[in-house]
Amino acid sequence: MSIDFQIQALDEARFFNYFQMTSDQLADNGAYLFEADQNPCYPCRVSLADAEVGDTVLALSFEHLSVSSPYCSAGPIFVRAGVKAARPEVNEVPQMLQHRLLSVRGYSDRDLMIEAQTVCGELLSEAILQQFQNKYVRYLQLHNAGPGCFNCTVVRV
Repeated sequence: MSIDFQIQALDEARFFNYFQMTSDQLADNGAYLFEADQNPCYPCRVSLADAEVGDTVLALSFEHLSVSSPYCSAGPIFVRAGVKAARPEVNEVPQMLQHRLLSVRGYSDRDLMIEAQTVCGELLSEAILQQFQNKYVRYLQLHNAGPGCFNCTVVRV
C-alpha cells in the first residue's frame, strides 16, 4: 500500500495585519518584529524556509492546534515579511525541515496524540510514512524537538 503525504504551510493572510502594526500594537498582541541576524535560525511557518540575514521577521504566539482536546496548544512561531505560503509537492520535504531535530506527532480523528517520535530531519519522510502506517493517524504536526516550537502540519493525500 502506497502512502502519500503533503506538508502544509500556514496562510500568509493570517499574519498580514501584524506587519501593519506599530511596536506598541504588536506588544499589546504579544508579538514583535525584528531583523534576522543569522541563518539558519528563524524558520518561517509560511514560506517553510529559514529567514535570510536582514529579513524582517515576526515573532508571535500562535495556536497551532485549535481543537477541543487535551492537546489544544499554542506556542511561538516566526513569520517572514512579504512571503507567500509554500506549497510543497506531494511527498516533498522542505529544506527548512531537513537540518533540524524534529518531533513528529500523530493525531487521531478525535485530535488525540497517538503517535510520537523524535527524528533527524533528513529521515523525516520515513518517519511520516511510518506514522501514517497507523490507520488511526489522521494528521501529523511537526515541531522543533529542542525548543518545541510548531513548524507545520502533514496530511495524507
